[in-house]
Amino acid sequence: MSEIKVEGERYKAKDRVRLDRTDELFKDIAEGEPIMNIEHLRVVYKTDNAETVAVEDFTLQVGKGELISIVGPSGCGKTTILRSIAGLLQPTSGKITIGNKECTSPGSDRGMVFQDFALFPWRTVLKNVEFGMEVAGVPKEERRARALKYIKAVGLEKFADSRIHELSGGMKQRVGIARAMVMHPAVILMDEPFGALDAQTRNIMQEMLVKIVEHSARTIIFVTHSVDEALYLSDRVVVLSKRPSTIYKIVDVPGNRPRDRTDPKFTELRKTILGYLEKQNVME
Repeated sequence: MSEIKVEGERYKAKDRVRLDRTDELFKDIAEGEPIMNIEHLRVVYKTDNAETVAVEDFTLQVGKGELISIVGPSGCGKTTILRSIAGLLQPTSGKITIGNKECTSPGSDRGMVFQDFALFPWRTVLKNVEFGMEVAGVPKEERRARALKYIKAVGLEKFADSRIHELSGGMKQRVGIARAMVMHPAVILMDEPFGALDAQTRNIMQEMLVKIVEHSARTIIFVTHSVDEALYLSDRVVVLSKRPSTIYKIVDVPGNRPRDRTDPKFTELRKTILGYLEKQNVME
């Protein structure tokens, strides 16, 4: 009987947890209960002549089904934290776990959406979304059906057979989001996915993501420069200090999504977070 290896554990073919459904590994964790723990994360960049501490003692607990945004001064280490969680960067010290499994390298339990799209230009939209499932060995009919479902969810069903160069920036990022979500990772990491888009397209993408999250209860860690975006999307906003980065404040965002950006409470909370950031942006 064939077997597949997932993060050091083996599952028999008849009842295995597949690489394209690693969320099943954590199905016993209830909604809202901790699914990820980041403990005392520290990242030091070393050169021949110097050491630069980028992240210092970053500790955060993430609940299942929660969307957390990370904001902070430019260059403070937001992407460094996300890349450490993704396993793309080895921390100097600290521990990152999903469930009871330590994350020491990239894994299918974490999906990544990049700012620069990172798509295959020679593949169609459909084939880009199918790629991870191909690697995981998902049968052709199943992966096509699932890919089309998520392509429709991001509003690209009419472009399934289009090449990547035929798409706008916003459409390319929709492909990237569909490609990450179709794999059903336990946690999705988004590194300023809407940062390169114009304001109108950015708002449309935010609204689309809210709809997807509300219907799929995904756990997402979202890095952004925009306080407005963080408040519109998130359950909590993590405000980082200037480098070496650590958590300065954690702000709970009240109210259900979708949110009214013109609500006085939204405006007041935005003002509060901007005040925190202004204090961290002051040059010494």
